[in-house]
Amino acid sequence: KIFTSILIFIAFALIIFNITMVDFGKPFEGDSLVAIIGIVASLCAVFILLIFKMSKKIEEKIKNQ
Repeated sequence: KIFTSILIFIAFALIIFNITMVDFGKPFEGDSLVAIIGIVASLCAVFILLIFKMSKKIEEKIKNQ
């Protein structure tokens, strides 16, 4: 439970870091493209971890019934 929360926090930190690396004048060139790919990958990681947390909550509810 704590581990997934830490991973979500790290993913959000990576999103913020990568947003600072994007050159909004030329977003699809050089390091900006790498930063955009990093943002998308971090967002995917956040969604996967949130789905995992929700599935664990559902599993607990089913187990307690």
